[in-house]
Amino acid sequence: MRGVFLDTATVNQQDLDLTSLTSTLPDWSLRSHTPANEITGAIRDATIIVSNKVMLGREILQGAASLKLICVAATGTNNVDMDTSRERGITVCNARGYATTSVVEHVFSVMLAFSRQSARYQKAVLEGRWHSSDVFCLHDYPIHELAGQTLGIVGHGELGSAVANMARAFGMNILVAQRPGGAPQAGRVRLETMLSQSDVVSLHCPLTEATLNLIGHDELASMKRSALLINTARGGIVNEPALRNALQTGQIGGAAIDVLTEEPPRKGNPLLDEPLANLIVTPHIAWASTHARQSLINEITDNVLAFLDGKPRNVVVNS
Repeated sequence: MRGVFLDTATVNQQDLDLTSLTSTLPDWSLRSHTPANEITGAIRDATIIVSNKVMLGREILQGAASLKLICVAATGTNNVDMDTSRERGITVCNARGYATTSVVEHVFSVMLAFSRQSARYQKAVLEGRWHSSDVFCLHDYPIHELAGQTLGIVGHGELGSAVANMARAFGMNILVAQRPGGAPQAGRVRLETMLSQSDVVSLHCPLTEATLNLIGHDELASMKRSALLINTARGGIVNEPALRNALQTGQIGGAAIDVLTEEPPRKGNPLLDEPLANLIVTPHIAWASTHARQSLINEITDNVLAFLDGKPRNVVVNS
């Protein structure tokens, strides 16, 4: 049996221990990257594939005659053709819960950066404005406490519920939006209601047909002018030109974006055209603490071992 990890560089920067994974099979091929024109050859005789972002479509999977298990090195599985996997009897597993703490901390780091005006006050200090102040501190930019503010959440699974729990510890009020495209659920409110009443909106839903461009011109227009939008989910959930316009015109107060529609943004992106004072963009690193990345490797290892033992776990598609 042979295993292939197609894109280790998305997880490991030579700072993780992969021995638990590589000990599961006698033969592992660890590829830092796998260009599209090399995927078929790389997996031709593989029994197990690990992929974070490498696309595994119908044609690719049909060329892997020995393939029995795909371990997605993430929670989202939109890089795998599920229909072909079912037809071929290939088990598909994902990884869950490995980055919860890291994502929650990122969400609150950007939330606090905006509410405390950290970047603007740092700039003021570097410009010498504290040196010349008539009083012992600066009051140039209003600081807002999180306590008493309303946090709106889209996606109340592992990550969304953990963010909600942390928000309650800060004294925030919580509104959870109805599942996009789903039936009404007790304890949740319509998306429109959540957007109009929230001081902060945090996205934690998967990218599906129902959530593509979920936050666009109309949704942004319905938010408070002081509201902060945080996206650590998937780039396609937010209409990026609409968000840039909302930030430029003061339609909303600010945004912290960790994900873009295309990653890396080789062709540019409306949110990166020129700096905006009310926008923070980070390169998809909310999940990526060292601890979280090692936990991901451990999750993948457990998925492989469970499959080999005949008791697959974290199954998205069963053989």
